[in-house]
Amino acid sequence: MTLNGWLQFLIYFVVLLLAMRPLGIYMARVFAGEIHFLRPVENLVYRVSGIDSSEEMNWRDYAGAMLLFSFVSMLLTYFIERLQHFLPWNPQHLPGVEAVLAWNTAASFTSNTNWQSYVPETTMSYFTQMVGLAYHNFFSAAVGIAVAIALVRGIARRESKTIGNFWVDTTRACLYVLLPICIASALVLVSQGVVQNLHGYTVAHTLEHQTQTIAQGPVASQEAIKMLGTNGGGFFNANSAHPFENPTAFSNFLEMFLIFLIGAALTVTLGRMTGSPGHGWAVFACMALLFIAGFTVAYWAEAHPNPALHGVDQHVSALQSGGNMEGKETRFGISQSALFATITTDASCGAVNAAHDSFMPLGGMIPLINIMLGEIVIGGVGSGLYGMLIFVILSVFIAGLMVGRTPEYLGKKIEAYDVKMSMLYVLIFPLVILTFAAISLLSPSMGLSSLANQGPHGLSEILYAFTSAAGNNGSAFAGLNANTHWYNISLGFTMLAGRFLMMIPMLALAGNLAMKKSVPPSPGTFPVNTALFTVLLTGVILIVGALTFFPALSLGPILEHLLLQHGILFS
Repeated sequence: MTLNGWLQFLIYFVVLLLAMRPLGIYMARVFAGEIHFLRPVENLVYRVSGIDSSEEMNWRDYAGAMLLFSFVSMLLTYFIERLQHFLPWNPQHLPGVEAVLAWNTAASFTSNTNWQSYVPETTMSYFTQMVGLAYHNFFSAAVGIAVAIALVRGIARRESKTIGNFWVDTTRACLYVLLPICIASALVLVSQGVVQNLHGYTVAHTLEHQTQTIAQGPVASQEAIKMLGTNGGGFFNANSAHPFENPTAFSNFLEMFLIFLIGAALTVTLGRMTGSPGHGWAVFACMALLFIAGFTVAYWAEAHPNPALHGVDQHVSALQSGGNMEGKETRFGISQSALFATITTDASCGAVNAAHDSFMPLGGMIPLINIMLGEIVIGGVGSGLYGMLIFVILSVFIAGLMVGRTPEYLGKKIEAYDVKMSMLYVLIFPLVILTFAAISLLSPSMGLSSLANQGPHGLSEILYAFTSAAGNNGSAFAGLNANTHWYNISLGFTMLAGRFLMMIPMLALAGNLAMKKSVPPSPGTFPVNTALFTVLLTGVILIVGALTFFPALSLGPILEHLLLQHGILFS
């Protein structure tokens, strides 16, 4: 751990703080209908789509519209993949994608997971990348933002049967938030050397008189929304470790900044829309505490050399003296690799600039824990905020039990139905992960046949896969070959469950909160804009996460760390 590494972290955090407030206020105005500079385009979308922008929806209609839109979008992407050999912009003449892989990929991008069980540059045509996958990069992110705004409206409104209009919220998220930032970011990325063209792949002749095929394509435009929308799917297999996706230190900084930008700003939007700015900052403070703690552990773990390599070879020992450089790009180093890994798994992004599978056991445990906490430490665009607000409801409920009064949250009484929906949201996540992981571990022909590592690290690889899928993250411990029938099918269902089964009780909660009356604060009301609330919220998140996943972590990365310290390895 170096001063330079911490200085880079500090600069990143300060820039994020400076940018999140104006963007958060801007988004509050966008979803209140106060921003009009693209109104002609917005109205055209409504006319062409047959949408009545003045009509609001109850939570059931909102959820139904969201599910219908996502289902039709997934089918469209599936058929684009299967038929890409008939479609334009396929200079490499790539064949149609195999059925099970196409299903997995369609489910992955629809759910904002962007899990990739394939090599993009040899599997997906430019048309599939730009029309099928980039389409979802925008709209899956917009859906997440829209649903979060619906929940915030449910908290803010009084005695209302509606929580907004799904079609209007999604359209505004795309037009006013995602598109403008992406256009500007893509141009900056091109200036840094990120590739943007529709050429065929270049065949180069090496000094050894061999040929090498260099993939390229419309990368910068995909890279901007991949980061801003916390999607994470790479145009290239190496993702953001590839020099065509992430060539410079500045592009690396910009990509990390984009991952957190909207998620952090939405906490300001929360405070603005509910009339309690202090509450928004208290929620962000909880996110920031968990983020800083995660980065500190990951950086510390990676700054130490691998004890298994000590004394093996003088040259190897010298390379490892500054820390664990296995699986990392030298142009980024340990601090930026640890920071990127923490950010991308705090958000539901999943883009990587280093191989998480090559991290030290405790360093790799941090990305895993970040996802296991529910992708709420900033989290995905929208999904991070509404996931965190579920824990806010539980924290307020616990505080009410402590003082023997009916829990209250921003003037709303929290009753049995609210707690039931919150607990349903919380329980679906580990149920999906642990069930599918257990089946895989107990099935040699399905789950273990494609595993490259034995022992606790092998357990971590399978656990990480289903955690990443359910958390809609998309990163992986790449020692597991997931391009099999079992993993493509099971991970596809896991991704859809982690997205949509958790959205439904959350929207039900939003609808119920919107119908409640406002009650004035009393001496027994627990304030939700104080440091004490931040501490309670952080504690509830950590306790729920530990009670759910600590046994699995004990058998995986923690056991691997202890064995490694005693020189015990698994082939």
